[in-house]
Amino acid sequence: MDSLDLLQTFREVARRGSFSAAARALDMSPANVSKYVAALEARFGVRLFNRTTRKVSLTDAGQLLYERSGPMLELVQFTEGELLERATKPSGRLTLSASHPLMQTPVPAVLGRFLTLHPAVSLQLHITNRLVDLVEEGVDVALRVGPIPDAGIIVRKLMRIDFSVVATPAYWRANGTPAHPRELAGHRTLSMSPHGQAPVWQFVENGRPLGVPLQPLVDATDIAPLVTMALQDLGVVLLSTAAIASHLDSGALVPVLADYVPKDVWLYAAYAQRRHNSAALAALLAFMEQETRALGSLAGVSVPP
Repeated sequence: MDSLDLLQTFREVARRGSFSAAARALDMSPANVSKYVAALEARFGVRLFNRTTRKVSLTDAGQLLYERSGPMLELVQFTEGELLERATKPSGRLTLSASHPLMQTPVPAVLGRFLTLHPAVSLQLHITNRLVDLVEEGVDVALRVGPIPDAGIIVRKLMRIDFSVVATPAYWRANGTPAHPRELAGHRTLSMSPHGQAPVWQFVENGRPLGVPLQPLVDATDIAPLVTMALQDLGVVLLSTAAIASHLDSGALVPVLADYVPKDVWLYAAYAQRRHNSAALAALLAFMEQETRALGSLAGVSVPP
């Protein structure tokens, strides 16, 4: 028996003025009703009922408990209803973490469509390039571009992220196009790297990873200024293809080294628990799988089966 069971039984006896009547209402035996009330009296160290062979009435302490326990039990019942709704119907607030570069892709539009479909859900967005601790920082789900180093979290593969090494036609005419990633050492580069880390671009040669250290003209913690500077003929930038799709389509930026760019980089949804997730989180994960599959199909990007 828990405290709520004890209080509910106590209140039923108080309302009906009878242990036997309370037992019938609660579908319990009179002996169990007496046991529950006795347990509550032992816990508080006070008598809650005056008992005679014909009548049961509240003591002063019992009256106090009856008055104070009513609002508390109502709040508990209201909360139970809300929790049940959260478990069965998408509602409430979700906290989601994503990097700044992902905000330059179709991801925000996908999240917007999810909120339109589920108006009872609200979203707290943590936009950061820092690797967040899901449990420590209270994040329901993080969108991450792999690999995922933390073996203690659950990951769901959403879609492959394509990358392109690009510059303007004017830049390539003036500086020549590289035939191999190592030739980028002789080019002006515009890079993004976490604070305190040396910028390195990752490529693949004959199935093996190839890291190219950079001495960039500009090294930033966000991609937004890099796109603008690349369009000013200032240098070469490596970005997700989705983030610069319009510039590629218009010819303002021209890709090179396509054979060396990694093809196995994925967008993952990472979350801490596999069981007892809210209906809102389950709906978001399912929706993102559906939407990214459609985006991948439209963009010619492979998605997991």
